[in-house]
Amino acid sequence: MLYGKEHVLRYQATDGAEGHEWNGTTVLLLTTTGRTSGRSYTTPLIYQEDGGSYVVVASKGGDPADPEWYKNLQASPEVEVQVKGDRFKAVARTATASEKAALWPVMTKAWPSYDDYQTKTDREIPVVILDPIR
Repeated sequence: MLYGKEHVLRYQATDGAEGHEWNGTTVLLLTTTGRTSGRSYTTPLIYQEDGGSYVVVASKGGDPADPEWYKNLQASPEVEVQVKGDRFKAVARTATASEKAALWPVMTKAWPSYDDYQTKTDREIPVVILDPIR
């Protein structure tokens, strides 16, 4: 099963032929700029489409701290996204409370464990909207 750095490399090498479909759901690659290093970091994330945008969840498996990629996009919201062979720039933003209320059920349908992750932490797990710049 693909995971982490190996997932990223196989996805990139095959334009998502390997890695887009993963454990019964779909995955994109999100590249952020490190908030202190300035280096690029690419993370495979479960996603769903919503009205031309892409939605991901900053769950970190229910960890008490936000994932590094989420901290990076808060500092620098212009990101790069790869969905299968389509690579594009996007602006990332945290969903508002009303947007999250609508999107959370969509995301938990794609990955039911998100509900479990939320019960593991006092942190409000953010939903992130990636708006393509075309």
